[in-house]
This record gives sequence, structure tokens and C-alpha cells, in this order.
Amino acid sequence: MRRAVVIGTGAYLPERVMTNADFESIVETNNQWIVERTGIEQRHIAAENEYTSDLAVHAGKQAIEAAGIAPDTIDLVIVATTTPDDTMPATATKVQYRLGITKGAAFDINAACSGFVYAMSVANGFIVSGQARRVLVIGAETYSRILDWKDRGTCILFGDGAAALLLDAKEQNGTNDDRGILFAGIHSDGQHTDWLRTNGGVSTTKTSGVMSMAGKEIYRNAITRMPEAVQEGMIALGLPLSAIDWLVPHQANLRILHGVGQKLHISEDKVIATVQKHANTSAASIPLALHIASHDGRIKTDQLLACPALGAGLTWGCFIIRW
Repeated sequence: MRRAVVIGTGAYLPERVMTNADFESIVETNNQWIVERTGIEQRHIAAENEYTSDLAVHAGKQAIEAAGIAPDTIDLVIVATTTPDDTMPATATKVQYRLGITKGAAFDINAACSGFVYAMSVANGFIVSGQARRVLVIGAETYSRILDWKDRGTCILFGDGAAALLLDAKEQNGTNDDRGILFAGIHSDGQHTDWLRTNGGVSTTKTSGVMSMAGKEIYRNAITRMPEAVQEGMIALGLPLSAIDWLVPHQANLRILHGVGQKLHISEDKVIATVQKHANTSAASIPLALHIASHDGRIKTDQLLACPALGAGLTWGCFIIRW
């Protein structure tokens, strides 16, 4: 059976760091208030002339170099983003060109904070079906461009960043011991579009708008839907939750990460948390966590990882992968 196996990772965070203390002159808050409620200590903010495609290119180049392969052997580029450079063309096409990828296709996926899970599901389908051998999957966001900097409930939560996984088709035995993506499931429920949204768009206001969020509803659904998505995958694989070596959820805030772990009876020491240093980077958050934790030695080859997310839409899902 063909499996989509990770052969390289990359990440990029903009140079500018914005600490919690920096918010004290913007909104009524302080470091202690933010840390106690979110666990976030800092976030990175893209420079004025630094775009989502720039972040994605940095991350993608690093993943390609880590894999040690030629860019023109990549068949597909998928960029998960809610903050594309332009309405058109797709940011992925810019990234494809700048990385020297000369064949195949490139497109964007917008599923907000679930974007990377959606992109991995699509990439897995291309590889398993034989339509592609190598797929570069990137989550890249410049959320600082759509924040309401007067809204304490949202502006403290988000940051800019990008991360990438390079997937390669490998023929394996078709068992749960295979390396690569073993399960990918995605869902949506459009009746709750108002819970997390921007107040503008191309067709409605001809602007990008700024973000608003119904925090209580999003929290309640995150700690319900994300565990459900993990359970769905483990049931499909016929594996117990205890088989998970690492839970790597969407890095929204520490309360949600711990809440998801508790619902799944997974101890905190088996939950990868990197949100403290980069805040919520939406579609970039799971690959950032995977890149960081695989490079610092926590995630090791052959370990089983469950990666759930929930985002605007509402959208949610999970992919389960053996590293």
C-alpha cells in the first residue's frame, strides 16, 4: 500500500517578536492576565513588506533541503491559509515558482485553523491514489493583517508564521505499523459561521475585514470536536487511545490543549505544546509544533501522532501519522 511519509520539515517565524508586555499600551491587559488565560508568552509579527508567500517559501525551502531532494521532483504544492497574498492567484502558485518546482499543480486551501488537517487529507488522497508521488504541504498565515487590535479577546491570541511537511509516497505493508499517514478525517458544520469570522470579504464588503470570535462557543466545541476526531481515527484503525505516543493538537491556547488531552485521558506530558512561543498561527500551528518537537528530540521515528484541529466554518478534523 502507498503511504504518505514525511521526509522533511521546515518552519519560519518572522523576525519581529511581540511580547505580552507590548499589549499594555494597546488594550487593557498585562502579561499575567494573558499567560493565566492562554499560556501564550509571545508571538511573531510579519514585517510590513513580508507576505504570506514569503513565510511559506522560507518554510518550504527548509523542508526541501531537509529531505535532500530536487525541487522539480515535487508534484504538488498545497498551501493552507486564510490570509493569502491576493484574492488571486493562489498563494501556492507563487510559492511553487519561487521554490523552483517546475511541474505538477499548486493550490490553496482555506479551512482556517483546520486548514493544515484539510491539506494533509487532500495530499494523502493524491498520494494514495497515485496522482502524485511527492507533495509539499505548507501552513502559512499573516493573521496580524486581519486582527482588530482593539479587541482584547482576539488580538492577544494570534501570531504570524509558516511551517511545511514534505510527503513522499512509500510502498509499505498496509498495516498500522507503516510509517506515514494512517488516517485523515475532516468535517464541517456551516450553521456556526458567525462564531469565528471576519466582518468583510471580496464579495460582501470588498475588504478583508477583521476577525471576531465567540470565545466560549469556540472553546466548548474545540474540546468536544477535537477529541471526537481523534477517537474517530483511532476507532477506524482499531487502535486504543493508549497507542498514541504524542497528541499534537492545533496550537490555539494551553487551556484548549490541556482540555483536549483530558477528554482523551492523555497526560499533559504526552501533549506537544509550542503555542507559548508563537501563539495561534492558525493553519501553520500543527506543522510548527511537529517541526519544533521533531527537531528538539521529543518526536522520534516510528512514533504514532494524533493531530486534531478546529477552526472557523466550523471545520474540524484529525490526521493520524506514524512519524
